[in-house]
Amino acid sequence: MKKYLLILLTFFLGIASVLAEEDFAPNAKSAILIDAESGEVLYEKDADVKLPPASMTKISSMLIIMEAIDSGKLSFDDQVTISEEAASMGGSQVFLEAGEVYSVKDLLKGVAIASGNDAVVALSEKVAGSQSAFVDMINKRLKELGVKNTNFVNPHGLDDPNHYSTARDMAIIARELLKHEKILEFTSIYEEYLTKNDGSKTWLVNTNRLVRFYNGVDGLKTGFTNTAGYCLTATAKKNNFRLISVVMGEETSEKRSSDTVKLLNYGFNTFKINIIKNKNEVLGKVRIEGGKKDFVDVVLENDATELLKNNEEAKDYKFNIKITKVKAPIKRSDIIGTADIIDQDGNIIDEVNLTVKEDILKANFFDYLWKNIKIISAGKVLLKR
Repeated sequence: MKKYLLILLTFFLGIASVLAEEDFAPNAKSAILIDAESGEVLYEKDADVKLPPASMTKISSMLIIMEAIDSGKLSFDDQVTISEEAASMGGSQVFLEAGEVYSVKDLLKGVAIASGNDAVVALSEKVAGSQSAFVDMINKRLKELGVKNTNFVNPHGLDDPNHYSTARDMAIIARELLKHEKILEFTSIYEEYLTKNDGSKTWLVNTNRLVRFYNGVDGLKTGFTNTAGYCLTATAKKNNFRLISVVMGEETSEKRSSDTVKLLNYGFNTFKINIIKNKNEVLGKVRIEGGKKDFVDVVLENDATELLKNNEEAKDYKFNIKITKVKAPIKRSDIIGTADIIDQDGNIIDEVNLTVKEDILKANFFDYLWKNIKIISAGKVLLKR
């Protein structure tokens, strides 16, 4: 009897071991799957191996471009004159010609949809003056993000021995790019036409076919060279749950898509996001020193969420709010403090940023005068009573 029990136990342990080690990206040299909100790693396979990323490099280029736009240094409507260098780029392109003029928006579409090397070079020259200066901006920004195993020597991803990254690093860069949600309006387009200066049109088709064939996929960037093989950093969202997957070194585009689908299916079938508190829910009020209003509602900078297994139940939490003195003027995006999220056992599971629900301008002379009038009026009413 003991012998049979031992055999059964060994059998079931063997099954558990196989399940635990299941390869969700069997054709990839390297892969990773993360929760886009928290950055938590849900699956990884040789995620720190340095490999050529090919055109996935353009994720970092788009990050620098979107940061320039959001900071006001660049506009979607700004015009870009195509240089000889940009027009002469090989590899994937949208067939720009030297001397042509396009908007930043049109060129960004050329990068996000069709992976145009010519388009990304033109944008890099617009932002930084030259490709080399733009690449310096990229590498500096990646160091700030804590990326450790990446070095880029160009903004497009054509092969170079000193141009490399890892699946983990690409996921980190992609997560930062997704903070600029506008980019998804471009990466989610499956096909569109670019109108050239002479009135002719270039058909742009998304190199990421999953945008069309996998429900929820709305980005981000493919890559291919003979050295790199087929690569893809993808992102998909279902039921407020966004995933980022990376596969590198695939043999064919079909295997690249197949492994990405396996990763995304694993993520969505195994995990879920619970919104502990919505960013628009009011946590309380705070006094504003020197503002047109004396008090303002306090809200979270972003939704407070937790990652759960699909069979797990949501728990109850409370917030310990920590706010310093707040002075006007203050904007909706300004951080005024933090809040500890505390579970039922009294453990701090996360710390989140706090902001205000509305902009509060600084009070002027007439605001103070009106406040004093109201105080005096209130005092007179009390005296009468």
